[in-house]
Amino acid sequence: MSTLFDPAPFRARRARVLEHMQKNGGGVALVATAPERMRNRETAYAYRFDSYFHYLTGFAEPQATLVLIADNNNPRSILFCREKNAERETWEGFRFGPEAAAAQFAFDEAYACNELAERLPALIAGGQPLWCAFGHEDEASGFEALCAALIAVRRNGRAGWCAPATLHDIRHLLDEMRLIKDEAELALMRRAGAIARDAHIRAMRATRPGRYEFEIEAELLHAFRAAGATGPAYTSIVASGANACTLHYVANDRQMHAGELLLIDAGCELEGYASDITRTFPVSGRFSPAQRAIYELVLAMQHAAARATRPGASFDAPHEAAVDTLIDGLMDLKLLTGSRAEIVDTKRWQRFYMHRTGHWLGRDVHDVGAYRPHDAPRTLAAGMTLTIEPGCYIRAAADIDPAFHDIGIRIEDDALVTPDGCQLYTADTPKTVAEIETLMQSAQPTS
Repeated sequence: MSTLFDPAPFRARRARVLEHMQKNGGGVALVATAPERMRNRETAYAYRFDSYFHYLTGFAEPQATLVLIADNNNPRSILFCREKNAERETWEGFRFGPEAAAAQFAFDEAYACNELAERLPALIAGGQPLWCAFGHEDEASGFEALCAALIAVRRNGRAGWCAPATLHDIRHLLDEMRLIKDEAELALMRRAGAIARDAHIRAMRATRPGRYEFEIEAELLHAFRAAGATGPAYTSIVASGANACTLHYVANDRQMHAGELLLIDAGCELEGYASDITRTFPVSGRFSPAQRAIYELVLAMQHAAARATRPGASFDAPHEAAVDTLIDGLMDLKLLTGSRAEIVDTKRWQRFYMHRTGHWLGRDVHDVGAYRPHDAPRTLAAGMTLTIEPGCYIRAAADIDPAFHDIGIRIEDDALVTPDGCQLYTADTPKTVAEIETLMQSAQPTS
């Protein structure tokens, strides 16, 4: 954790949750962090906290649970966490312990995690509502099973106290909160975007015929960690040649050849927030005419989608703008034939563009928030963050001009919906044909 950690944004989020709970019957909320997961035998994966839990606490240690008490007279937040243990810290590293955690992270109370089972019955007694993310983590710290058992006792009439009669899924509230980013979140996301930008530039400079995809992936990983990011926000896609037409290609083991394109979809995670950038560029430094034509089309799709991204617009509007641009471009290139109305009606364009134009971005690279609440597209609002990532993928086929065979292009930037439109805050990653070719040519070794 940064030595400059500021608990204020986390305390403010907890206060908002407590206020909402108080307006909706009060009660008790429980949010557990993620469990530790074994990689193989006695080796664990590097620990990554639960996004909901960290959003409210900033606390990154495992075996922790947040309890929020929405008492009108005494609203408070309680952390249950690991105790200080000199022996375990020798093996596993520093632990805050309850006392230091309460002070550092601005909790009203904190206790050892092994006290949760003992204290929980009293915390949830009285029939007050229980706010919980039931089923969110199959192996969550055990309080879900305990809550269920306590409620069952009440229903069976064998208890002398009144357990919760009303259950709420707290994720619905937190999802809506997380859709609109506060200033602390936006600052981290911009930093994550800048680190990813520099990593993509480093990867472009390192690319040349004869190298392998995994060598370029290594350049990305180096840049992420060297700049202070935790690592990649997701498995990096480094896809050359025909591999670029596989949307989630992650083998990254092919040797690259002159005349091909390389598609890199990679972002980093910084203090729990993700960046997500895709760039496509020629391995040998210059686009062929066919590659350039498709690249310019995808770039035009992104420009159209960005113009459609603004407060009050439908979440579907950027995708619809991108598809309209794609259809016109493919018709001009004779890759789609027939009437425009028929192409739209039959969705033949989906042969070349089979994914959506964006997704929410934040603590999770595909962040929370319903795209169609109440069975209608979400209306965009200032403070929302999303990707804008159109693409075009042309697999080799008998009815396709060979010049276009195995061209896969995606261009992706991270976007903030502003009060008057949209800001692509990763757009300074080289993106135009001229920018890419200039950078690639400057990095190519001289013969």
